[in-house]
Amino acid sequence: MKDKSEVYEKALSDKRVPILTLDNKWYKLFTDLTKTGEIPKLEKQLNDLLKRQGKLNVDSKNIKKLKKKLMEEIVSMADEWEQATGKALEKRLDEHKRLIEECNEKLESYQEELLELPGQINEVNHALMLATMRYCYNCMQENTEQIAEITQWITDIRIELKKNLVRKQEMEYQNKQIYSYMHDLFGADVIDIFDMKYNPLEPGGTVAP
Repeated sequence: MKDKSEVYEKALSDKRVPILTLDNKWYKLFTDLTKTGEIPKLEKQLNDLLKRQGKLNVDSKNIKKLKKKLMEEIVSMADEWEQATGKALEKRLDEHKRLIEECNEKLESYQEELLELPGQINEVNHALMLATMRYCYNCMQENTEQIAEITQWITDIRIELKKNLVRKQEMEYQNKQIYSYMHDLFGADVIDIFDMKYNPLEPGGTVAP
């Protein structure tokens, strides 16, 4: 399989491979095939990474909205600060600053993970593509072998059928000749003694006990 994997790697080297679990054609490939081996595991791993990426993007967007809202409120509180001072206002201001700091920390953490995810997604997607190619190659090999066997079986059956058709025709002709000879030589009454019925006009010239 090592040699085949090298062939697959070379074939994929200059190809832009789509994210397989987002490609409807990839799922159609398994309509009549069963996902086996490492394919289900890689499929789940890839989907989990994609879900994580989607969640981080949504969470980052929501945090940015929250941060913007907090900053706008700080500006409003700053106007209030100029008019009057108080511990309650100072406490609110400190709380907003703390929340904004938390937003910044989360955004930084999410951004780092979002930068790493595309590489991880491509790596797993590449592995899934190689596993898919190996699986499809093996399926085609097995199908090709079975096709050859079935083709040979059909050929053998046809040959046997032709032989039996010839034998059938030969035996029908032989029966007709025997019947004709016995009928001409002994007459119908004598043939009745053999308790046989034969009608050469019927298809196949049936002989019944």
